[in-house]
Amino acid sequence: MSTKPLYARNWADLKAEIRRPGGAVAVAEQALAAIEANGEANAYRKVDPERVRAEAAAAGARIAADASAPALAGLPLSVKDLYVAEGYDTFAGTTMALDAHFPTEGPVVRALRTDSVVVTGKTHTVEFAFGGIGTNPHYPTPVNPWDGATERVSGGSSSGAGVSLWTGTAALALGSDTAGSVRVPASLTGCIGLKTTHGRWSIDGIVPLSPSLDTAGVLALDAEVVAEAFKAIDPVAKADPRFVARAWPGRVEGLRIGVLRQSYEGSEPGVAEATDQALKELEAAGAVLKDVSLPVVDEALALFHVGGVAGVEFAANINNRFPEWRDALDPNVLQRFAAIEQATAVEYLRRLDALAAMQAAGARAMDADGVDVLVGPTVPVHAPTVQEVASPERYVNRNLLALRNTVVGNFLKLAGFTIPAGKDALGLPVGLQMMARTGADIYAVGLLLAVARVLGQPYDRLGAPPRAR
Repeated sequence: MSTKPLYARNWADLKAEIRRPGGAVAVAEQALAAIEANGEANAYRKVDPERVRAEAAAAGARIAADASAPALAGLPLSVKDLYVAEGYDTFAGTTMALDAHFPTEGPVVRALRTDSVVVTGKTHTVEFAFGGIGTNPHYPTPVNPWDGATERVSGGSSSGAGVSLWTGTAALALGSDTAGSVRVPASLTGCIGLKTTHGRWSIDGIVPLSPSLDTAGVLALDAEVVAEAFKAIDPVAKADPRFVARAWPGRVEGLRIGVLRQSYEGSEPGVAEATDQALKELEAAGAVLKDVSLPVVDEALALFHVGGVAGVEFAANINNRFPEWRDALDPNVLQRFAAIEQATAVEYLRRLDALAAMQAAGARAMDADGVDVLVGPTVPVHAPTVQEVASPERYVNRNLLALRNTVVGNFLKLAGFTIPAGKDALGLPVGLQMMARTGADIYAVGLLLAVARVLGQPYDRLGAPPRAR
């Protein structure tokens, strides 16, 4: 067995190792050893070593019996504790099991289980996924691996996902994204994060935050792993593999990139520079860059700052389903709750209408500017220290900044991803966000593969983080 940690192995080598006799079990044992060695990183809420071993043994038996076993068989997968996963209670960042309300695995988890992935455990999430920073007063904060001296947040709400990848405990992570909850932690921890178009993947079996915006997504440290996970989960890709081939761009030559200059506003030192360096490399590979500034982006941000629809739908979920939990909410959530609850039904419907208008306007603007994707920094600011966001006022400010660029993709109903562009002035990862049109998910994943061939995979571009073992 290779002595390299999971984060340092590319997909081809890891797949080959898993498919050797006893390989699935050996890789699972390595993941379990990494979980034990990296406990202070706080990636996981729950791990069941015997279940991990049993799933790995079953995957190994399937591989041994069938040379055409699914590509993902035996791959270690961490699951955000917003998803229902058999054998694990679902807490959704709270201190109570929500199994009675959410008893059944949804199609996303079932699709991966059908392919015999090995679930390494449930990773931490912001309480009810309502936040982009990654802290939760009920549990220890997952520690960003990229600062060896100071504890920094990993981004939220899929706060344990990126940490699970860089600690070598998983090769694929399930997250969810309502305003950036896959892309923000992926960006701040130096991973690849995929956001699907709203409605493309079922959100059954996932504790809801905002059904109008919730999407399922994945994180990984290899674009090929993201692509394999997409093909395993996506109903369209599974139904017609030829459709994948037709919509799968193999290179960036001729790609028309709209550089969204609004997304650079307020960037902290090194963020814009790393983003522009990555864009120069894509331009050298044949992409065509064009600066754009879309009025609809300003409209989306204005709606975000008054709570959008997510806050209203979240408040309704709490009051209607978990009224006893209201006063026990994270204080950073509770302080916004009174204002959220004051939104009338008329105001909520107005906001839904505004979202629909923005989505149509965004599509028209991309057509008018002649661009295939909108691009910019995924997160314009550094990952704050845990101490910095202990202040409620500071938390609110950093939370808005962390989600500022990603929420546009949710409001405009775009498909896309983040991939590491480089490092900022503090040596922390900077993500490059690429957002394609509504429903262009297969195109986005194919584009991710092409971009990764230019920029390199995260480990190649960034190296190993200071806290990695």
